[in-house]
Amino acid sequence: MTTPPPLEPSLEQQRQELAGLILRHAGEPYGPASPIEDLYLTCYREDIRGMPALAQPALCVLAQGSKTLILGDEHYAYDPLNYMVVSVTLPISGALLKASPEHPALGLRLDIDPAQISQLIAESSPMVVPNLPSGRGLFVEKSDPQLLDALLRLIRLLDTPRDIPILAPLIRREILYRLLRGPQGHRLYEIALSNSQTHRVCQAISWLNQHYQQPLRIEDLAREVNLSTSTLHHRFKAVTSMSPLQYQKQLRLQEARRLMLNDGLEAAVAGYRVGYESPSQFSREYSRLYGAPPIRDVARLRASAG
Repeated sequence: MTTPPPLEPSLEQQRQELAGLILRHAGEPYGPASPIEDLYLTCYREDIRGMPALAQPALCVLAQGSKTLILGDEHYAYDPLNYMVVSVTLPISGALLKASPEHPALGLRLDIDPAQISQLIAESSPMVVPNLPSGRGLFVEKSDPQLLDALLRLIRLLDTPRDIPILAPLIRREILYRLLRGPQGHRLYEIALSNSQTHRVCQAISWLNQHYQQPLRIEDLAREVNLSTSTLHHRFKAVTSMSPLQYQKQLRLQEARRLMLNDGLEAAVAGYRVGYESPSQFSREYSRLYGAPPIRDVARLRASAG
């Protein structure tokens, strides 16, 4: 793997302070949220090949290390040179790279509430946002000194807890503003506009997450979100990189894997629980996604965890 170019001196200074704050305040990699609402700090001391997960809208920043995520057939990598934003709920998988006890991967995740974006747009009107074609609900963008400055001020509040209730909401609002005014701000802007096609795709995604066990008819889903079937299919794939049926399949298989791994369900029971009527179809699609039949895959995961 090639070594990324060094940061500019000012950005490097911000990165070092951010790394120090995260190292001091982060708990275990999968620990609880910080005292600041929706802020999570992570410290990984070994390479982690992450299990598939359902990523919620969030800003993700690494102060040290690098991470690769897989969305459908696409790969997205980010490191201290770049931040990543997930603007809609997406089934992803990934691998965290370049982490060791001597050089842990240090990062943060700040969850994004689309309702807060809508409120900010309404209160900041008119907000000039480039009118560009919408793209994926996940993007990587070059690190921004102003955005990093706001994140630093937010995390510094952990040293003065009494200031968090008053100042944290103001700084979080500034962070959303910086993202909206950034090069990819139109992607967040679109999900907040109630009459936009991207917003309706978000409604379709929400519906699928709540009803993934049910049989899916694209015509019914299109009617639910007030789009034509062709427009829904086109716009859904533009945002998520997959069709609604492929998205539903990812949700089902991820949940079945969780049920087998965490709840000890047998493969046939887990498949039925998430909506599969045919055990053979469940096993076939599971093997295609995870590279092994359910029983062998879960045994491998348990062995690696032990």
